[in-house]
Amino acid sequence: MQEIAAGVERFRREAFPPRAELFQRLATTHTPNALFIGCSDARVVPELITQREPGELFVIRTAGNLVPPYGQNADGIAASIEYAVNALGVADIIVCGHSACGAMTALATGTDMSGLPATADWLRHADSSRALLDATPHTGDRVAALVRENVLAQLTNLRTHPSVARALARDEVALHGWVYDIGSGRVETLDATTGAAALLTGTTTV
Repeated sequence: MQEIAAGVERFRREAFPPRAELFQRLATTHTPNALFIGCSDARVVPELITQREPGELFVIRTAGNLVPPYGQNADGIAASIEYAVNALGVADIIVCGHSACGAMTALATGTDMSGLPATADWLRHADSSRALLDATPHTGDRVAALVRENVLAQLTNLRTHPSVARALARDEVALHGWVYDIGSGRVETLDATTGAAALLTGTTTV
């Protein structure tokens, strides 16, 4: 904790002053242009990967970058998606998976989750991803394949949220599927129809 507190002090002393004008504006203005849904993994830092300033991304982070389908019971994820789309008017929603994801590794390898019952229950939101992986012939890294299938499945789940469905119908928002490779810094985009991956060089809409 001492190191974290020292980091806060360095922020106030070194990082804040050059951006004082930005933070003064942000004190009364909140207009992010994108919703970034990523994994809770500490190695995945949305603002660092995208090189965005404070205030430019609205971020949701969950284990496995999972987006439960819309349901009758309100939850923090559904509320955050609705707020980002309806109140903030984000133009883009990115679902970003990543290499060596612990959640996807556990599912792909059949890890015993009996000691983590809440985690096991949460990961059921990736059941469709695992079913697709098992039903589709593939070669190579099973974890990497599941990471990609999972991003595509979460994009499908996003479309069940009324706020997203309405915005898509009005052509007011675009969905994007990404996979971030921790070791190389590369980001791939995924085609929602074919599942094909391509190196990110611009904005890919799905």
